[in-house]
Amino acid sequence: MTGPLVVLIGTMGAGKTTVGRLVAESLGVGFADTDHLVEERAGKAVAEIFVDDGEEAFRALERQAVADALRDHDGVLALGGGAVLAEDTRALLDGHPVVFLRVGLADAASRVGLGVSRPLLLGNVRGRIKQLLDERTPIYAALARHTVETDGRTAAEVADEVRGLVQDG
Repeated sequence: MTGPLVVLIGTMGAGKTTVGRLVAESLGVGFADTDHLVEERAGKAVAEIFVDDGEEAFRALERQAVADALRDHDGVLALGGGAVLAEDTRALLDGHPVVFLRVGLADAASRVGLGVSRPLLLGNVRGRIKQLLDERTPIYAALARHTVETDGRTAAEVADEVRGLVQDG
């Protein structure tokens, strides 16, 4: 199968972008983040898409960005936290080397902060993160070939583990 060397999934605060960049750099390959691909295509930030166009418009752009990246990107790919909610995206991930970066509530909340740039966190940030973790963790776990724990670890430590998984095949 062609496509990314590794696809990183997990909720916000798991470190997908930071870890993904480190893994890509250490392997000498490109890095892509579907949230950034959506922003490039839309010409505005994810938060603005949510406000101006609504979540469904964002999700449609996201589904297309994921499909394109799974087909065309051959490096490290990080998916937005909610990308796996789409059934067609889950089907496209089948057969790809998916790694779930698991983060607990405390670490996710401290990494995300007040979530001002994250439209799904408006209001009670900690409560919303807990809800997202509860809803999405089973989906992430079911899709993943490997799960890497991120709590209490640096991005470099997590990236080293992910790189080892990629190199081991």
